Amino acid sequence: MSETTDYRDPVVITLPDGSERTFSAGVTGLAIATSIGKKLAQDALGVTVDGKLCDLDAPITRNAAISIVTFDSPAGKEIFWHSSSHLMAQAIEELFPGAKFGAGPAIEQGFYYDISYPERFKEEDLRSIEAKMLEISARDITITREEMPRLQAVDYFRNTRQDPYKVEILEETLKDVETVSVYHQDGFADLCSGPHLPATGKVKAVLLTNVSSSYWRGDSSRESMQRIYGISFPSDKLLKEHVNRMEEARRRDHRKLGSELGLFMLTPEVGSGLPIWLPKGAIVRNELETFLKAEQRKRGYVPVYTPHIGNIELYKRSGHYPYYSDSQFPPLTYKDETGREEQYLLKPMNCPHHHLIYSSSLRSYRDLPIRLSEFGTVYRHEQSGELNGLVRARGFTQDDSHIYCRPDQLVDEICNAIDLTRFVFNTLGFDDVETRLSLHDPANQAKYGGTAEVWEQAEKDVREAADRMGIKYFVGIGEASFYGPKIDFIVRDAIGRKWQLGTVQVDYVMPERFDLNYIGCDGQKHRPVVIHRAPFGSMERFIGVLIEHTAGNFPLWLAPVQAIVLPIAEDVHEYAQEVRQALFAAGIRTDIDLRSEKIGKKIREAELSKIPCMLVIGKNEQEAGEVSLRRHRKGDEGRIGVNDLIAKLREEIDQRS
Repeated sequence: MSETTDYRDPVVITLPDGSERTFSAGVTGLAIATSIGKKLAQDALGVTVDGKLCDLDAPITRNAAISIVTFDSPAGKEIFWHSSSHLMAQAIEELFPGAKFGAGPAIEQGFYYDISYPERFKEEDLRSIEAKMLEISARDITITREEMPRLQAVDYFRNTRQDPYKVEILEETLKDVETVSVYHQDGFADLCSGPHLPATGKVKAVLLTNVSSSYWRGDSSRESMQRIYGISFPSDKLLKEHVNRMEEARRRDHRKLGSELGLFMLTPEVGSGLPIWLPKGAIVRNELETFLKAEQRKRGYVPVYTPHIGNIELYKRSGHYPYYSDSQFPPLTYKDETGREEQYLLKPMNCPHHHLIYSSSLRSYRDLPIRLSEFGTVYRHEQSGELNGLVRARGFTQDDSHIYCRPDQLVDEICNAIDLTRFVFNTLGFDDVETRLSLHDPANQAKYGGTAEVWEQAEKDVREAADRMGIKYFVGIGEASFYGPKIDFIVRDAIGRKWQLGTVQVDYVMPERFDLNYIGCDGQKHRPVVIHRAPFGSMERFIGVLIEHTAGNFPLWLAPVQAIVLPIAEDVHEYAQEVRQALFAAGIRTDIDLRSEKIGKKIREAELSKIPCMLVIGKNEQEAGEVSLRRHRKGDEGRIGVNDLIAKLREEIDQRS
C-alpha cells in the first residue's frame, strides 16, 4: 500500500455477492462489516483482501475484492485457533514464569504450542491454564500488530522478551527478511505473521486436551519440549458439540474396533507402525482389492508386481531419495563376493519400478496409453509420535497405477482417473468429497523438478480436466509433489472429519529423468506424460478411515462374516448346519453358533460383532425349510425360504449395495 495514499480518496470494495460499495481509503474490514450489519460485525474475525487474509483493523487503501471472515469458515477457524495458541502462551507465562515458547500454529482441529519448561505439565496444570485463558479473555485485551526491522526484533526478543527460540528463528529462518511483525496483547508479545483476532474476548470456551513430547524444530538432536494441544470456540455450545463429536470419535476409533472385531493387530514384537492383518481384516482388504482390480481391468489397466527393496541408485535417479531421505529407513549396505559394496532401500515408492517396466520395451504411439497397476507395499520411517494405527503406518500398500500417455491423450486420461476415483468413493459411501488442486509455489521453484514452463503446462492440464469433469475445487499453492501438480480428494466421514485419500498426479519430470520415450507417427522419439493415480491412497489408511466412517458396520458385501446361523436348540443343529452349508456354497461368508446359550445372548453377541445377517432357526423354521432373518441394527425381517434368502443376499452382495 502506497505511503502517499490520500485517505480522503474513495476506494471501491467488491463484496462476495458481486455488489460494490464505496468507502474512504483506509477503511477497515471491521468498518465494512459494520456497514453490512451488526451481527456480521460481531462475528467478524478477519478479512480477505484480494484473496489475502488480513487483520480486521488493517487499512484498505485501494480498490479490492473483500470477504469478511467468520468462525464458520476454514480461514476463520485458523485465525481463531492461532490466536488461541497465543492466548494459551500468555496464560502459561503468567502462571509459570520462565517458560519459553517455540512454535504455536493452528492445526486442523485446534492448536498447539511447543513450550520449554523444566517441570512436566500435569492434568491439573492444564485445567489451571484453561481458567487463566478464560480470565485473560474476559479482560478483552486488544491484539495489536507491530512491524519492526528484523534486527530490532532480534534485540527485542533477546533482551526484552528473553526468548531464545524466537531469536533463532529471526537469525536463521528469517535472516533474509528486512521487516517482521510482532503481535502484542497486554504484556505478552509473539513473533508472528498473523493475522489474529481483534481482541482476546472473542474466545469464550477452551479445552486443553493433552501434553506430548516434541523436539525443537522437529530435530531429535535438539532440545526436548512439551507440546500442549487445545481447541477453542466462540461459545460454550460449540465446545459441547465438539466434545460430543470427540466421544463419538473415540467409540469409532479404528484401533479399538480393529481389536474388538479381530481385523488387525499391532505389536512391538514386529515393530511400530507395521500392521498385521488378521483373517477377518484380510477378507475386508481382499474384497476391496478384488473390487478395484475388476474395475481397473474393465478400464484397460494391466497388473505388475515389483520387489520390496531396490538399489539406492534407482531412488537417487527418481529423486525420491534426496527428497524423502528424512522419512526413509536407512540404506541396507552389504559387500558382494568381489568385495564391491552395494546399497539397497526398502521401497519408498512404486513409481521408479514402473518407469523401468515401461522403458523395458520399445513403445509406439499406437501402444499408448499404457496403464500399469500394482498393489505395492512401500515403507516410510515415520516418527513414532506421528504413528496412528492404520492411518499413519510405516509399512503400507498403495493401490498404485501409472499411466503413460501422449500429450494429446493426457486430459482424457486425467478425466478417466477422476471418474474411477469418484466411482470408488460412491461405492464405499463417501458422499461428501472435497477436491484440492495442489499446485506448486512459483516463489520456490528450486524445490521442484522440471522447468517453470513444464509446470505451467501441467497445471493447465490439471485445471482443464477438473473443469471438464465439473469438479468444484479449491487451490492449494505449495501442495504439489516435487514432480508435478495433483488433484487430491478429501472425504468427510460420518462425524464430519476430513481425510485425504485418493489422488491423481501429472508428471512431466520423471519421463525426463528416466529417458522415457515412444516412437511417434513421424518416426521420431517423443516423451510420454505420466499420471500417478491411487483412488484408495493406501489400503491401510483407507480401511482405517472406512472403519471409523462406518463404525465397523461394513456393508454386506464387505463384511468379514456376512451371516451367522443361530439355532435355538440342539435338536435343530443338523438343519442349521445344512443352512450354513447352502449359504457357504453360494459364496456367502457364513458362521454358525452351536453353543448351548440362550438365543437372546447369541443375538446380542452377533450384534456386538456387527454381523449383517442373523439367521435364527427353531422347530418351525426347520419344518418349513425357512429361517427367521434379523438384520444388524434393524431387527426382525420375518421368515424366508433358504433359496429365496440366498438369492436376496447374493443380489445385495453382487450389486455392492
